[in-house]
Amino acid sequence: MTRRKATRRMIPHQLRHRSRENAQESGAGGDRILHLCLIRSYDIRYFDMMYERAMSDVVIIGAGCAGLSCAFHLAKTRPDVKITILEANVTPGGDAWLGGQPMTPMVVSKLAYRLLTELDVPFEVEGNFVVVKHAALFTSTILSKVLRMPNVVMFNATTVEDLMVHGDRITGVVTNWTPVAQNRDSQSCMGPNVITAPVTVSATGHDGQIGAFCAKRLVSAGLREQPEGMHRLDMNKAESMIIRGTCEVAPGLIIAGW
Repeated sequence: MTRRKATRRMIPHQLRHRSRENAQESGAGGDRILHLCLIRSYDIRYFDMMYERAMSDVVIIGAGCAGLSCAFHLAKTRPDVKITILEANVTPGGDAWLGGQPMTPMVVSKLAYRLLTELDVPFEVEGNFVVVKHAALFTSTILSKVLRMPNVVMFNATTVEDLMVHGDRITGVVTNWTPVAQNRDSQSCMGPNVITAPVTVSATGHDGQIGAFCAKRLVSAGLREQPEGMHRLDMNKAESMIIRGTCEVAPGLIIAGW
């Protein structure tokens, strides 16, 4: 274990030293060397983050409204906790760049005024609702604040393929790059990665399939009974039901969001 840690520290240091040398050479017109420096800079930082976050404290699946709000509050109140966000799409934010339909204003419950005020996002109050003039204003603001937090790391274009189950507890997730996960028919031998965490938050919303998959996995692991299935949607009750339904559905797994 000690030897592995020493190797991890030594390799990035050597690559950084080589990168500085190559950068000096590229000043004389070495375009090929400059490109090599760029690739090494990507690789060093990305794989160093993957190595460090293979053991996280909290994994959040999905970077939409629910996932980003969860990360924001948790990172703010617990700066000691390592939070890793996994987003299947290249672009984080889910459907929160629009107002849930092909319309730009964001209309949400009046309870959201606390979060909007804390984020310094302007809004108007209309009865029991608050209105942000463009949903992207909220999403871009909270996304930038979350990514600035030192204890938060996000891996986008990363799909969660399965849950890790040890005994009666969810202990992490099985991941893969989204292009690989979407092309299983042509990419047959691409093994996944794993990220362990004592707490996993599934916040994929209706765009993601992991919520339904989680239910099936919990049933197969004997952690939950077979759910009843989908019911009709009552918009007058849905918002409060989502709030009440955001909870730990099995040891180590929280399901949140729309």
